[in-house]
Amino acid sequence: MKQCPFFNVCGGCKYDFTDADYRTKKLAEIADIKTTGDAKWVDAGLRRRGDFCFAGGKFGFFKGRTKDIVEITNCPNMVPEINNVLPKIAVLPWVGAGSCLITACENGIDVAINADVPYFPPEFKVAAEKVGAIRIVWNDKIVYQSAQPIIKFGDVAVEYPSNAFLQPTKMGENMLRDMVVAAVGNSKRVADLFCGLGNFTFATNADGFDIVGTGVKRDLFTHPLTVGMLNGYDCIIMDPPRAGALAQCSELVKSNVVRIIYVSCNPKTFLRDMRVLTRGGYKLRALIPVDQFVGSSHWELFSVFEK
Repeated sequence: MKQCPFFNVCGGCKYDFTDADYRTKKLAEIADIKTTGDAKWVDAGLRRRGDFCFAGGKFGFFKGRTKDIVEITNCPNMVPEINNVLPKIAVLPWVGAGSCLITACENGIDVAINADVPYFPPEFKVAAEKVGAIRIVWNDKIVYQSAQPIIKFGDVAVEYPSNAFLQPTKMGENMLRDMVVAAVGNSKRVADLFCGLGNFTFATNADGFDIVGTGVKRDLFTHPLTVGMLNGYDCIIMDPPRAGALAQCSELVKSNVVRIIYVSCNPKTFLRDMRVLTRGGYKLRALIPVDQFVGSSHWELFSVFEK
């Protein structure tokens, strides 16, 4: 493939991942960030989840900077499992407008629909049963389900809740997990904050904390781990949403935690939180960019702080 056929047509990608100078263009996004090592690159065509949209009976991706929908039945950046069902999903009798998150799980395709219409019509249910997905959910109401979707982190299998956070590619997920495990090293007590479904939790034998998924249910934005709790650990892993972990970093700088492994999907909030940590006595030991979101302007940042 010499060029993605949808580049500059749909708004799914800022950069054409088939271009010879793709990496140079993508690196320009973080030119002002002083990294400590070369970027890690994820191959194109491996996205196991796609956030599509629908309106006016059309299904696909929004055209860049518009609300016009470019109809898509095959995306070169998606795994084959998703592309195999896209033609059937695209022609469902869509009503209203909204988003459609399609995820390739270990045992089949999961579809999570968020629509401005509360209920799906009977004809949608009849058609959805023929798509070939193992679960289809409309505004948290199950349209069709033949099995519980499963995700694996290494050898550990967990149930996948509808609409739950998941790294976009297995390659990038495994890459980040390997980096985290290596950075944890011989730490004895580890806490995994914003742990989600447990990508890092199981591999590091950590105590997990998040409002969903594996571990203790705790909203770390409003109730970060306190200094007294943090002092029970010698290593903290954090992988927060794009909003970052400002409240938690403000507690960490008052703690005795020796090592912090911070995985960020937003360089802006990461730099803000990094300033809090470094002013509080931590030193940045490693900062590696990972092209987890191939084709987009977004970077994942893997970092290690110590004091």
